[in-house]
Amino acid sequence: MVRQIIHIDEEKCNGCGICATACHEGAIEIINGKAKLVRENFCDGFGDCLPGCPTGAITFENREAPEYDEAAVKASKELKAKGHGCPGSRFMQLGGKEDASAEGSNDAQVQASFYSKPVSRLMQWPCQIKLLPTQAEFYNGAKLLIAADCTAYAYANMHEDFMKGKVTMIGCPKLDEGDYTEKLTEIIKYNDIKSVTVVRMEVPCCGGLQRAAENALRNSGKFIPWQVVTISRDGNILE
Repeated sequence: MVRQIIHIDEEKCNGCGICATACHEGAIEIINGKAKLVRENFCDGFGDCLPGCPTGAITFENREAPEYDEAAVKASKELKAKGHGCPGSRFMQLGGKEDASAEGSNDAQVQASFYSKPVSRLMQWPCQIKLLPTQAEFYNGAKLLIAADCTAYAYANMHEDFMKGKVTMIGCPKLDEGDYTEKLTEIIKYNDIKSVTVVRMEVPCCGGLQRAAENALRNSGKFIPWQVVTISRDGNILE
């Protein structure tokens, strides 16, 4: 059938990933540094990906293309939300919740003190946004940390300064398919979330993570304390 669908000019594309983040259907992926329409039947032709493109690489065109398959898009989202059934994505609450400053200490903390080794502050598994459930016991009364996955490598004290006492959720809007807004909205809206901290890198593609968190907070209808912390590529916190 002939219908309206997006066209991506790869010569203009700079690979920023904003379009892939904006496409809620997951029709666009960044491949070899360029945006590509990889699933034509996932593209609804509404153009949510157009406004954010900084280089004007995306336009509309009318051409022969498969019909938009809403059922396939929904099934794909549900499959991702369930973690594809992978045993490694089974939900677990871990021991990272303990605060070393509190009275008493667990074995891990004693060992860390004795050997001067850091303690993991990861409170739950999985931690990838795409694999996390929308409702779970570990969200009750939780402080959320929504972090770009590069931050843990750039910022040396990530566990103590940001992860301690928080449910950690990581992702990369440039590499992951689709947008995080819908899932983050459900998590914030249907659970007792106390605060949200976004930790991102200074690079432009991390803006997609920040926007998703801001949109989720707005869409949830809740008034929750939140902040954004930006990490430089050399591992410093930018004011």
